[in-house]
Amino acid sequence: MKTINKRHSGMLIAFSTLLLVIAAVSLVGWIVLKPEPEMLQGQAEATEVRVSGKIPGRIDKFMVYEGMTITKGDTLVLINSPELNAKLMQANSAEDAANAVNQKANKGARAEQIAGAYELWQKSEVGVKLAEKTYTRIQNMYNENVIPAQKRDEAEANLQAAIATSKAAKSQYDMAINGAEKEDKLAALAMVNRAKGAVSEVESYLSETMLVSPISGEVSDIFPKQGELVGSGAPIMNIVDLNDMWVVFNIREDLLSKIKAGNEVEAIVPALGNKAVKLKINYIKAMASYATFKATKTNGGFDVKSFEVRAVPVVHIDGLRPGMSLMVDYGKLKE
Repeated sequence: MKTINKRHSGMLIAFSTLLLVIAAVSLVGWIVLKPEPEMLQGQAEATEVRVSGKIPGRIDKFMVYEGMTITKGDTLVLINSPELNAKLMQANSAEDAANAVNQKANKGARAEQIAGAYELWQKSEVGVKLAEKTYTRIQNMYNENVIPAQKRDEAEANLQAAIATSKAAKSQYDMAINGAEKEDKLAALAMVNRAKGAVSEVESYLSETMLVSPISGEVSDIFPKQGELVGSGAPIMNIVDLNDMWVVFNIREDLLSKIKAGNEVEAIVPALGNKAVKLKINYIKAMASYATFKATKTNGGFDVKSFEVRAVPVVHIDGLRPGMSLMVDYGKLKE
């Protein structure tokens, strides 16, 4: 009887041990074979502005350094361009010359010229009076048959010539008084405006020798070194706006059922100690063909395109910087 009980007890222990082994194996198998949660990984990006100048020149001095926080309007760099200074001198000289011509046109003849023309006119008037008196005397003598008609005709011709000479002298005097013609004055004024435009153009280029920040942000990159030459339009530095950030995800189209524009999703930021943040989806667009996943099966498979999905933080995230990764648990998203 004791032998039978021992046998039953041994079988019970063996059976229990087998059940424990099966349970342990099942637990280990469930842990090992448990599917990993589908995680969507995105990257933070921000608005970045590249600063460049219109003019070629040599970097004279940097007023900022990489990593420096700046505000809109701050001076970034000074560029030295001796050629522009020389062009400004030329433009100023051309403007001075044009102003002189314009003043001369508006002023008219010199005072000495006006006085000379007036004296010639007065001299001609005296000649007219003398010719009139001579003609009167000759006419009276002709009427008394003292002199022939030839003398009377000569006196009359001299009178008409004196009158014509006086009129010509008066015209010269009037011209000296009136100065240049209207068209000449307009041409002189146009030359002044053209010269002023040239000066303004050079001055506008000179303003490009001192570059200022177009936005507030942080200096992320500075490309040339102090003393180096830079060409027209060559990039000098980048400024990133940390207040204008978003997150970019590249998601297969078979996972888009839970991705809708306007939806809010929760993400974690590993670089910030797995900080949980809220994002709002605002952009969905198919990527280029190179991002397409090709089907590996000939039957039942299909090519899966990738979509670029952008999301913006619902509230400002302190410490978030471009390049940081953000993770979204796809399994926790709602349809």
